[in-house]
Parts: sequence; C-alpha cells; structure tokens
Amino acid sequence: MGAVPDGLREDATWSTIARAAAGDLAARESFSCTYLPVVRSLLEARWRTTPLADEVDDAVQEVFVQFLRPDGVLSRADAAKGDLRGLLFGVARNIAARFEERARERLGRDRSAASGLDLVEAREPSLSLVFDRAWAQALLRLAGERMRAQAELGDAGARLRIELLRLRFAEGIPLRDIAAQWEMDPDAVHRSYGKARAEFRACLRRIVAEQTVSSETDLDTEVRRILDILT
Repeated sequence: MGAVPDGLREDATWSTIARAAAGDLAARESFSCTYLPVVRSLLEARWRTTPLADEVDDAVQEVFVQFLRPDGVLSRADAAKGDLRGLLFGVARNIAARFEERARERLGRDRSAASGLDLVEAREPSLSLVFDRAWAQALLRLAGERMRAQAELGDAGARLRIELLRLRFAEGIPLRDIAAQWEMDPDAVHRSYGKARAEFRACLRRIVAEQTVSSETDLDTEVRRILDILT
C-alpha cells in the first residue's frame, strides 16, 4: 500500500491500531472517533424500548475502555487475522450482555420491565444488520476523507470531482443540473462523474484492505457488499 498523504487524518487501520495499543494518543483518538458511532448505533437499536435505553452512553464508554486500557483488546488484537469488524462487534455484544444480565438482576421479578430485554436475543439477526450498516457508513466516511485529502494534493480537476460527488450525493442534484450550473458540457460532467466514482471506489478498496486481511477476490466482494448495504 502507498504512503498516506500528508494532512490526512489518521485512519483507524491496523497500523493505527498498533500505535493505539502502544498508547499513542492521536491513534486512540482516531480509533474512537471512527468506531464510536458504530457501537452507539448497535446499542441504541439493541436497547430501544428497554430499561437500558438510558445506559447507552455508559455501555459505549465501557466498550472503548475494554479496547483502550493498557491490557485491553487492542493490545491483544492480531492484524494477521484481519477481522476488525468482527472484533468490534464481538466486544460490543459481550459488554451489552453484561449490562443486560445486571439489569435482569436489578429487576428481579418485575417481568413487565424486563420483557424488552428478553426479546433482544430473538432480534440478533436484525441487530447485526444495524451494525453492518453503521460499519459500512464508517468506512465510507474514511474513504471520503482519504479521497478529499488526495484531491487537495492534486490538480483542479481532482478537486472538481470531489465537489461533483458532494453535489450528486449530499445535495441530490442531477448531473444535468450540475452541468448547467457549471456551464459545462453534460458529457464532460458525466465523464468526470465516472472518474470520481472510480476514484472513490479505489479509496474505499484501500480502506477495506487495511481493515481486513483477505484475497483480492474477497476484497472486491467485501467492497460490493458495503456499497450494497447502503443502496
């Protein structure tokens, strides 16, 4: 993989994780900023309408304590296995189970209050999908940040393609209207859009490669899966 361009915020990749495990504060901040929304999405969905709905913040904090403490999960993480998604999901689910067990003990015989917790296990497949969607969104944000950083080091065309993607996806403006606004030939805008999408996909592929050790075929499959989740 190529060097990370200067000015790019650190990605929470395995190299960053190794530094976070060694106590690097910037790497720890990068890891937390990237994946805290993923864990929060899972726990909010898991505990909605349950007695634990107000304890999401405490549980999220506990998940990251487990990762970032000196003898925590990151210090034992094995890049050779390359499954950061599975590691994050597993720790979040284990912490959630601990909170749920303590809640059941507090509630005792109050079955009406505990009924929501009893349904969590049956909802595991749908909760996994919630996590996968939040995970995919996190990786797309990383890919977008990387593409923007690379564009800042490139020419005017590279920066224009970043703006083109923003207008098309964030603003929802059709390409023909963008062409009219920019007073450009619609075919030229379409060509720029195709190149921008290819550049974004290449950035996403590199991000996924840094998260997961896999074959080229598996890597392409995972990129398609991530894009499919969000479409």
